[in-house]
Amino acid sequence: MDTNILLESGTNELEILEFALGNNHYGINVAKIREILSYQPVTPIPNANPCVEGIFMPRDLMITVINLKRCIGIADNDKQGLFIITNFNKLNIAFHVDEVIGIHRVSWEDIIKPDSTINSDNNGVSTGVIKLQDKLIIILDFEKIVTDISPETGLKVSDIEDFKNRDRSDSPILIAEDSPLLSKLITDCLKKAGYTKQIVTTNGQEAWDKVCEFKRRGNLHDNVHCIITDIEMPVMDGHRLTKLAKTDDDVKDIPLVIFSSLVNDEMRRKGELLGADAQLTKPEIGYLVEAIDKLIDSHKRA
Repeated sequence: MDTNILLESGTNELEILEFALGNNHYGINVAKIREILSYQPVTPIPNANPCVEGIFMPRDLMITVINLKRCIGIADNDKQGLFIITNFNKLNIAFHVDEVIGIHRVSWEDIIKPDSTINSDNNGVSTGVIKLQDKLIIILDFEKIVTDISPETGLKVSDIEDFKNRDRSDSPILIAEDSPLLSKLITDCLKKAGYTKQIVTTNGQEAWDKVCEFKRRGNLHDNVHCIITDIEMPVMDGHRLTKLAKTDDDVKDIPLVIFSSLVNDEMRRKGELLGADAQLTKPEIGYLVEAIDKLIDSHKRA
C-alpha cells in the first residue's frame, strides 16, 4: 500500500490508516508510517518485554517488532497478518496487526478526544476516536505504547540538569500539547530551566484563542515570548496553528517551536514551509530549552 500521501500543510487535516486486530478497528496517523510489509519471521529476543515479538532486518535495517494485540489485551491467535513499519521519535518500529483496511482523510475537528473514563490516570492508549458511518475507529497512542515498553525512549528529563538554577521568568511561553503526561513533563522541565511563566493549552485552537485574546487586549507581546506546539492534536493541529501564527502580522515575529514525535524529513519540510522557527523531536527536551533560549534572546535583541 502506498502511504506517501501528501497533504497541503496547515489545512488541519490528516490521513488515518485503519487496521484490524481481531474484530476491532484501530487507526494510526499515516505521517508515522514508512511502509507496510507482509508478515516475516522474526528472531525472538531473550528476556524481552512480552509485547516484543523480536527483531527482523529488511534491507539491512534492524527493526523491533511489537505485537499490538498483546499490548492492548486482545487474544493473540497467531495470525500472520502484516507489519506496519513506523518512524517517530527517531525510532523505526514494526507493529504486527491482523489486517489493513484502508486510509481515511479526516479533519482534526472530527476526532473525539477520549474522556477520563477511557484514559484514566494516563493509563489509556487512545488519543482519539473517529466515527465513520456506523463504525468507531480508535486511534492508538503509539508513543505511549513504545514508552511503556521501553521508558528510555521517552523524554530525556535528565537533559535538563545543565539548565537548572536560572531565572527566565521574564519570558512567558505558550504551550499547545494534548497529552496530559507529556504536557506535565514539558512544563516541569521548562520550570526547572527557569521558564516559570507558562500558558498551557491542550490543542491548537485553545492556543490560538489565547493569542487572539491577548491581541484584543493589546498585550500579546507582554504575554507570549515563544510558542511551543505539538503536531498531532484534536480540534486544531500544530501545523494549522503554525500557519495561523506565521500569516498574522501581529504574531509572526513571535518564535514558534514545533516539538513533536513526528519531526521526520517530510514533516520538517512542511514545518519549514509554514515558517516554524525550530523543530525538534519529543525526546530532545534539552535541545528544546536550548532552542527556546536562542530564539527568545535573538528576538529580544532584534
